[in-house]
Amino acid sequence: MRFLKQIVTVLTLLCATYAHAEVVAGRDYKLLNPPQPTSSGKKVEVLEFFFYGCPHCYHLHPLISAWEKKMPKDVDFQYVPTIFNEGWEPMAHTYYALEAMGKIRQLHDALFQAWNENVDLSDEAHISEFVGKHGVDRNRFDADYNSFTVSSKIARSNQLVQSFNIRGTPTIAVDGKYIISGLQPEETIRVLDEVIKIARKERNRH
Repeated sequence: MRFLKQIVTVLTLLCATYAHAEVVAGRDYKLLNPPQPTSSGKKVEVLEFFFYGCPHCYHLHPLISAWEKKMPKDVDFQYVPTIFNEGWEPMAHTYYALEAMGKIRQLHDALFQAWNENVDLSDEAHISEFVGKHGVDRNRFDADYNSFTVSSKIARSNQLVQSFNIRGTPTIAVDGKYIISGLQPEETIRVLDEVIKIARKERNRH
């Protein structure tokens, strides 16, 4: 019995050590080559490339949403709706249309939930009906959905996907230099916090 307790104690200590271990390039995150310019000025830029219908994005979302509410003041966080095929494009239009209306915070969680419960949000008509049921002015939504401003933002999103060499979602890019992907949700948040510290130190050196 005493031997078993010793084993449990050792394993607990090992787990605690791992949880607080330093992150390592190549294992926990990748270095982007070449680095990309950021748009956040003096703040550390964090981009999450995502798709509402991606189950991994769905599982990460509650954690990243909670993290955003308490993130450091010198961090600028942005969602980047990602388009890997034509079927993903309507949701990118949706994100930016709702953002233009000041309604994205109101519907962001609901859109994730709906997609992962197999609600049909495959085209503008179904999406417009859905957001209307959630208190959004459908006429204005339809106008913003098809606006030049939204099309321009989608073009920029596509450019970022190419520049950052994004191959899957969710992928998090920190300060144009560090890429985090393929981790479990809790580990993603832990690595994100540590990589932000690395990015901050790098900025202070210049």
